[in-house]
Amino acid sequence: MQPVINRYTQEGTYTLNSLALNNGRSIPGIGFGTWQITPSSNAKEMVLAALKAGYRHIDTAKIYGNEDGVGEAIRESGIPRHELFITTKLWNDDQGYDRTLKACTESIKKLGVDYLDLYLIHWPATKKRHDSWRAMEKLVAAGMIKAGGVSNYTAEHVDQLLERSEMVPAVNQVEFHPFIYEQQQAVLNYCHEKGIVIEAYSPISRVSSDAGKPIKDIADRLGTTPQQVGLRWCLQHNTVPMPRSTNIDHIESNFQIYDFELSAKDMKTLNSLSDGQRVTWDPAGMG
Repeated sequence: MQPVINRYTQEGTYTLNSLALNNGRSIPGIGFGTWQITPSSNAKEMVLAALKAGYRHIDTAKIYGNEDGVGEAIRESGIPRHELFITTKLWNDDQGYDRTLKACTESIKKLGVDYLDLYLIHWPATKKRHDSWRAMEKLVAAGMIKAGGVSNYTAEHVDQLLERSEMVPAVNQVEFHPFIYEQQQAVLNYCHEKGIVIEAYSPISRVSSDAGKPIKDIADRLGTTPQQVGLRWCLQHNTVPMPRSTNIDHIESNFQIYDFELSAKDMKTLNSLSDGQRVTWDPAGMG
């Protein structure tokens, strides 16, 4: 299968396999995550492989310690900046108004870009997040970031933010896969109602485990991989999956999820796999 390549009509408008953001821009329908891909030389290699495979949405974070490697890959790829969607995140220690402005400036410098397409508050770990969000508004107004968003926010956290601000987050990046579908329905439904795009991190966690046998069965029937089925499930829930891999063959195959569709029966089967087991931390009660 040939990878699907995102095409562009103008800066910030991704016309194929994309979702609309609430600020008039759009976001590619699948991204490449870089969590735990270190050192920076490895991040550079993997991001270059992802870009070659067709990804145009690259996700990193200050705490990942690989922003410089991601930036090197962006420059070496030769892909025009306006064809890329670059995201990084504000770490907990940098929460607060002034520190957020400083941290964003530092991340932009490490990445070697002029602006970020998306800047996320990584966790709702402190009450300073509300001051951080005010800084996000300034960063958008200054053109340093095209969109501000959050990560690991529950519906309650987003509601608290909206009580204090008129700027609605463009994105909420959360752990999302079939095994926590029931647990994440509240935030999924809430964000969809508010026009906030959900990004799904760890979208293919546990698909190859014993618990993932129904996923494998569907994959075998469709002639795909369990990972592709998990990612397609995310797409059909109108979320943006963010797979991560250090295997180039997997990076390529994870992108090839646009030439098949899961039936309503398949979706129901996957939705029913919820057992509540996360692979990261539950943000409920944070902050």
